[in-house]
Amino acid sequence: MKKIVTLALLLVLGVTASNAQETSKVTKKKATTTKVSGAGMVFVNEVIDYGTIAHNADGKREFVFTNNGTKPLIITNAQGSCGCTVPTSPKEPIAPGARGVIGVKYATDRVGAFTKTVTITSNAEGQPTKVLTIKGTVLADNAKS
Repeated sequence: MKKIVTLALLLVLGVTASNAQETSKVTKKKATTTKVSGAGMVFVNEVIDYGTIAHNADGKREFVFTNNGTKPLIITNAQGSCGCTVPTSPKEPIAPGARGVIGVKYATDRVGAFTKTVTITSNAEGQPTKVLTIKGTVLADNAKS
């Protein structure tokens, strides 16, 4: 009986300790997003790795960002580094605290490794231009008999 009570007590303490650690991780993540005076733009990821994809596969991906500023964020231009990279951006202002998406489509009809950039121009305080990167490798079709 004493072993069962000890085991139950250790189990409860272990669960409590692991829950306390998860809460502190969330708190640290929130603390890293600082507010800026004016418009701001913080991306979840600034690099998208397509990995190894098939020839003519779906080349659409998304860069998600948050306006961490105190004023609306206005994106005035989104430009790919070549014709094979086509970005799309929100036309309406992004309110403070709101999320937005920069869509990008890579032409996967081109076989081989690639690294391309998308340059975002906005009214973000301290960073009027932001360069995002996509990379990966498009595999050739298998030889057909």
